[in-house]
Amino acid sequence: MHRTLAGFICVGLAAVCGCSGPSQQTHSRTLRVAIEQDVKTLNPLLASSTVDGFVQRLMFEPLVSADERGQPVPILATEVPSTANRGISRDGLTIVYHLRKNAKWSDGIAITSKDVQFSWAAILNPHNNVVSRHGYDDVVRIDTPDASTVVAHLKRPFAPFVNTFFGESDQPYAIVPAHVLSKYPDINRIAFDEHPTVTDGPFLFQAWAHGDRLTFVRNDRFFFGKPKLDHVEVHVVPDENTGVNLLRTHEIDYMYEPSIVTFPAISRIPGVRIVWVNVNGYIGLALNTAHAALSSPGARQALALALDKPRLVNTLTFGQERVATADLPDWLWAANPHLRVPKPDLVASRAMLQRYSRNAKSLLLVTDTANATFRRAAVQVQSMFAAVGLKLTIRYYPADLLYAPAGMGGIVHGGKFDIVMWPWYAGIDPDNSSQFLCSSQPPNGYNDARYCHSEMESLQNQALTTYDRGLRRAAYWKIESLVVRDNPIIPLWYQRQQEAIDARFKGFAPNPVVESWNAWQWSI
Repeated sequence: MHRTLAGFICVGLAAVCGCSGPSQQTHSRTLRVAIEQDVKTLNPLLASSTVDGFVQRLMFEPLVSADERGQPVPILATEVPSTANRGISRDGLTIVYHLRKNAKWSDGIAITSKDVQFSWAAILNPHNNVVSRHGYDDVVRIDTPDASTVVAHLKRPFAPFVNTFFGESDQPYAIVPAHVLSKYPDINRIAFDEHPTVTDGPFLFQAWAHGDRLTFVRNDRFFFGKPKLDHVEVHVVPDENTGVNLLRTHEIDYMYEPSIVTFPAISRIPGVRIVWVNVNGYIGLALNTAHAALSSPGARQALALALDKPRLVNTLTFGQERVATADLPDWLWAANPHLRVPKPDLVASRAMLQRYSRNAKSLLLVTDTANATFRRAAVQVQSMFAAVGLKLTIRYYPADLLYAPAGMGGIVHGGKFDIVMWPWYAGIDPDNSSQFLCSSQPPNGYNDARYCHSEMESLQNQALTTYDRGLRRAAYWKIESLVVRDNPIIPLWYQRQQEAIDARFKGFAPNPVVESWNAWQWSI
């Protein structure tokens, strides 16, 4: 999932209230959060960025989440399916979930297996503008033998399934109410998307003033118990400098995912602390291999050789991030420890551009308007490419448009770029197939590089169809080597996400996918 903004790892939620002018805390148990751009939708099946997911998780819950260490924990499910508890069959083709019998929608109707079955079907519905169907399209059918039992039958063993299917994947979806949404042929433009009246999370939707704020109130019926906060207010603050000032004056309590450029200023604010989150993600570039100028691996390697990664990381992250080799971070069990960061070679880069892509004289790089780090990175990349004779035009878009689904005019998913500043956040499993499988090109996944290679297909199949961690690790080592060889993406640094919170804000324990997974435990 794209973090903008932003990927997209018990239960959680977050909310915030805001005012158009200087805000005053109107309630002692109100949390005020600043996000860089407005959400695109409040329907959790149409999320296209982590900010969408962060806000939606205040109101909707998955089957399985993850704690702050990235370990799976049950939410709507009573336990995490495994071979040990017989939730996963011996052949890996049948997964069984048991739902909590005390979980209810906000209108008092019980959450049942029919809601899970409908939510899955809605994701597969070709008329719905979902960003990814990865993992969900591996399901042959879902049986509902009773109201609290869900049985998923798979086409093939799929190792990441439990952490993908309404879990903390690179596209984390939550369950939606079938009794509210099943009457619609598609869910793309319905009142529910802006005003969800029936939810099941720790907070209930109250209001959305587009471009200004979203407000949420406590759900006293929440199945894990009454949340500690009474209100959450989410303010849209497009300028990070303004967000830092609001933290400084304590007009907000939490600045959501500030880019690393803000680190020096935030680290000096009294009464504010920084929480760092190791995530399965990176900041880098994605190259549109469907465009002639970048279709050759040689041309993409030429761009990689023009980049001085250590210099970019040192100047852009103040020494707080680590230079990336491939896409899987070095702390993850599947990362390849033998890969090395290539040294920049401008002579070789010029020669390879001349040999492999005479069309690559001028390229378009797109990035989002609000993120100051990405704006600075784009300019530095532009300068490095100019040194090898490549003209790079930079175009800025609001993040909600940049990462919107293709059917909603999204720039990236619609392929309207040569290069994109790529803030990638994945799930708690090393599964990176949604970036690299041929079948995961939009609208079926996050392969926005449009990369398709038979060797990658074979290796991904090996990694996905066995539950043996040793065999999966061996496959991912080869996958990472292939990424470095073919450069559909060029990761610059592994993402250690910065979260800036008021010291009075307690219970904040973000997991590697979503910060609001345990929002019912938050207090201030």
